[in-house]
Amino acid sequence: MDSQRFLPKGAISVDVPYDGPPKTFYFLLLPKTTMLAFSAAIEPLRISNQLARKQLFEWYVLSPDGAPVTCSNGIGIQVDHQMHDLSKEAYTFVCSGTEPMASLDPTVLNWIRRQKAHGCEFGGICTGAFALAKAGLIGSKRFTVHWENRPGFCENFSAMVPSQNLYEIDGQLRTCGGGHASTDMMLEVIEEMFGNALAVSVSEMCLHRRAGDSDSQQISSVSAVLGTRNAKLIEAVQIMRDYIESPLSLEAVAKQASLSRRHMERLFRQHTNMSPGQFYNNLRLDRAFALLSETDLSVSEIAFAAGFSSTDRLSVHFRSRYKISPHNFRRSWAQDGAQK
Repeated sequence: MDSQRFLPKGAISVDVPYDGPPKTFYFLLLPKTTMLAFSAAIEPLRISNQLARKQLFEWYVLSPDGAPVTCSNGIGIQVDHQMHDLSKEAYTFVCSGTEPMASLDPTVLNWIRRQKAHGCEFGGICTGAFALAKAGLIGSKRFTVHWENRPGFCENFSAMVPSQNLYEIDGQLRTCGGGHASTDMMLEVIEEMFGNALAVSVSEMCLHRRAGDSDSQQISSVSAVLGTRNAKLIEAVQIMRDYIESPLSLEAVAKQASLSRRHMERLFRQHTNMSPGQFYNNLRLDRAFALLSETDLSVSEIAFAAGFSSTDRLSVHFRSRYKISPHNFRRSWAQDGAQK
């Protein structure tokens, strides 16, 4: 065992009554992995060893071909190995980030399936669930992805709906939305394996306030986003969010929220500085932008998924907001990806 790598020195310690072999974790990095999510998952393992003064964990970093992986921030990470067959006792996490569908190489998917069949436990970090879903590992289990990528996931895998929670642990499947949610998920794993005292101490060493449980939501509530506690406005916005693909008339939104049309308009003007129609339209354009960025759906399919009656209607509104047509945006996005 490499004590210099896996067993750093520290100033404090926690008694962990465990004398077994270290738990082995592998992290498969796919192109444009988010560095924050990846590092936030590994550091709790390092700190656990440091506090216990024994090697509870060991971790290794993989890439599909053994070459360094360039993260979404442009920084390259050296890896330990290329993909290879792992011990059935291994815990393996697929780490992904921006453009998750573009990183789903068949060799990666076949490797995931082979390791799962061999007995490895799998998890996904940030958008790692895209690869797990494509490889057939999710099924009916609870899981999550980063909230930004949720619309794209739902369009690509319509039979599976990710939760909006920070992380999910359902049997042997562990997934998180990335960012600091990686730390929350790993603290849960540490507690499961070695007890609450160690997990609490690791959290304190990370200067991290635990979310409390996996039911904590990834994104702020509507009230926090709008800066208001007006229940009727919050309800109206949630109704709009629920009806993106098949948008309701403003009269129907107001009726469902038990508001008059005029009262609803006053609330939106007061709290968002927009009309209800403008606000609703922006929600639909947000959806179109996400789908153009992260799916292979045609522009016409995206138009309907975002609640626009035609490609032309989407183009008019998209160009007005983003100063580029949907087709040119898709083309420039693809060119940027090819150059990188």
